[in-house]
Amino acid sequence: MRLGTSSPLRHDSPEEWTKNQTELGCGAVVFPLSADSSEEEIEAYAGAAKASGLLIAEVGIWRNAMSTDPNDRKAQRDYCVRQLQLADRLGARCAVNVAGAMGPRWDGHYKENFSKETRAEIVKMVQEIIDRAEVKNTYFTLEPMPWMVPTGPEDYARLIEEVGRDRFAVHMDIINMTNSLERYYEAEAFIDRCAEILGNRIRSCHIKDIHLKEEYTFQLEECAPGKGEYPLRYYVEKMNSIDPDMPVILEHLNTDEEYIQYMNYLKEVLYGIQ
Repeated sequence: MRLGTSSPLRHDSPEEWTKNQTELGCGAVVFPLSADSSEEEIEAYAGAAKASGLLIAEVGIWRNAMSTDPNDRKAQRDYCVRQLQLADRLGARCAVNVAGAMGPRWDGHYKENFSKETRAEIVKMVQEIIDRAEVKNTYFTLEPMPWMVPTGPEDYARLIEEVGRDRFAVHMDIINMTNSLERYYEAEAFIDRCAEILGNRIRSCHIKDIHLKEEYTFQLEECAPGKGEYPLRYYVEKMNSIDPDMPVILEHLNTDEEYIQYMNYLKEVLYGIQ
């Protein structure tokens, strides 16, 4: 298992970037540039990561490739292709996006997200991006969301079968898939199910925590590690059993100071390091 963060932390050079990451205890990184960055910058950051022994876990996309506006949809899919090609060039574990939303918010919840027509278009979208990118060294993945395909391991496995492309794999965000009482209260069983069904298709993982609020109605709140009730150590140990080099990326914090604080918390929980 290789811990990492989604933050590049404040830095003034590629060398300072990798120095800060390794001093924090990271073994994996999210690549901090995009395909639209200059060749010189991309080469410099890729070289610094390699020299420091840092695994490039993910190239982020984070665009709505299902946009309801045809021109925007084309632009976002073109960007997906470029980011996937960048991940291939870097030898990253994956490029990651969400499936997309059928409304104005790029990652929003809409009833239409779950229509048969939308699912069919998601399958075509993934096929198109992989076919156009022609990658050999990386994988295209979709991060699960609470209100978007895929919603769980069975759904993800079905989507993989529907897409039918070897370069389509799994990005694991166990908290995003925790969207019911069963998955919250029986977390270990759900983790086991994800590992059993998705197994070696998992390329990278996110880590955070989740808290069940007291207010009515049923409300789950994402939070920093240790501020919720999720069995994080069990989760990480299960992912590590799939692949000892599995990236586990801390995300959704607000400042460098928070990333440092909660990375230190994770090291204590996972490794016993204080």
